Amino acid sequence: MSYRISIMLLAFGMFTCTPKTTEVVTESKPTTPRPEVVDNPCATFEQAPNPDFALENFVLYRDFLKTEEWDLAFGYWQKVFKDAPAADGKRANIFTDGVRFYEHFMEQDTSKKEEYLGKIFDLYAKMTECYPEGGYAQGLKAFDYFFKYPDLISKMEQYKLFKESIKLDEGKPRFFILNPFTALLVDLTLEEKIPVEEAKKYQQMIIAAIEKGLAECKGDGCESWNIINTYAPARLEALESIKGFYPCDYYVSKYYPVFEAAPTDCETINTVYSRLRFGGCETASPELQALNAAYTTNCQVETGPSCNDMLREGQYKEAIDCMEEAITKMTDNNDKATFKLIIAKIYYAHLKNFSKSRQYAREAASFRARWGEPYILIGTLYASSGPLCGPGRGWDSQRVVWPAIDMWNKAKSVDKTSAREANRLIGQYAQYMPDMGEIFQRGLKEGQSYLVPCWIQENTTIRAKK
Repeated sequence: MSYRISIMLLAFGMFTCTPKTTEVVTESKPTTPRPEVVDNPCATFEQAPNPDFALENFVLYRDFLKTEEWDLAFGYWQKVFKDAPAADGKRANIFTDGVRFYEHFMEQDTSKKEEYLGKIFDLYAKMTECYPEGGYAQGLKAFDYFFKYPDLISKMEQYKLFKESIKLDEGKPRFFILNPFTALLVDLTLEEKIPVEEAKKYQQMIIAAIEKGLAECKGDGCESWNIINTYAPARLEALESIKGFYPCDYYVSKYYPVFEAAPTDCETINTVYSRLRFGGCETASPELQALNAAYTTNCQVETGPSCNDMLREGQYKEAIDCMEEAITKMTDNNDKATFKLIIAKIYYAHLKNFSKSRQYAREAASFRARWGEPYILIGTLYASSGPLCGPGRGWDSQRVVWPAIDMWNKAKSVDKTSAREANRLIGQYAQYMPDMGEIFQRGLKEGQSYLVPCWIQENTTIRAKK
């Protein structure tokens, strides 16, 4: 290989990249370009008719791409794609850059969306042909379906593409697929479209990948793993609603320290005892013995012995049915409100059904005037929805804080006794609101009305992080 080629190959290594969402640009769309026919779909720089020429064109198109001179960049990209689409044979940059070009053209001319989508997925097919080892191409294709084109194929088809990527990578999923794959895994499992045993296998695989990634990452390389660790484990918690999905040890490790931090708080005692029983822990275990002793010493039965026993034993649906029946026999609205709120908390803490929890919290508030606790719970539901309504960070996850703060403000406005807890939560979560730059980028401004989507569907007011 000539000295010139060696130098340019070194420069090529500087342009490697990881998957990211499409960049938003404002350039004028050039005349609709069409790539030339590829003579050798997997030729490398060394195999190009003129290696020096192919490398020069690569460097030129990358330079123009950095400055968003799309027309010039695409012209040189066409030449590289014709002569050396597989670059150095190790990196798929030329294919992923081609996807980026066609995404840009599609944004500029939506009338040709189908044409450009066809070219994009042709590039993925050729990338798979040129890089058959490993699941990068399949993972990237599934990633784009999930984030950019979710309406083109079903969630199950996306899930199967991610599974194929993981299989080709011998059970070691690439970092960029972990969050979308987790979201699909949880949704499809809860919809009973995936066998529980299969979901268990991938849940363990995801957690193992995150632990390994965090342990081995260095410097800036840890940022992606921290984002994944913020989202995936929290999203996987939803599978706690499936009895038997997680073993007793999982619940002891996660919940028993909560009891140790507040060993006389009755709500904590009841919650932790209930979670451990739901997880299949035996009553003779030292943890449940300690919880039972704390309950006897500090707590009184508040929901009636029958319903309370079901709740403490982790029989959540049975406990809800019991309480619903008890409510029909009550004449005091305050008692009805108390039971409704308990049911709301069961749906939140144990069954992970946020919309049902909100429904019962609202019913509880309707039975008791000037009571802030239901609104505290609804605000907490909203604030906890970052992983459910987005990737755990960024705009989609941050905007849930606005309606959460609305609810906490309402709690203290109707009930002065709720002010301390409401202010604590507002102070804790206000830092997670979007900043002014993120608001501006979306053509929005502070004080503007905004409908928060996902399951929340609440009108709120845009506020920036201070």
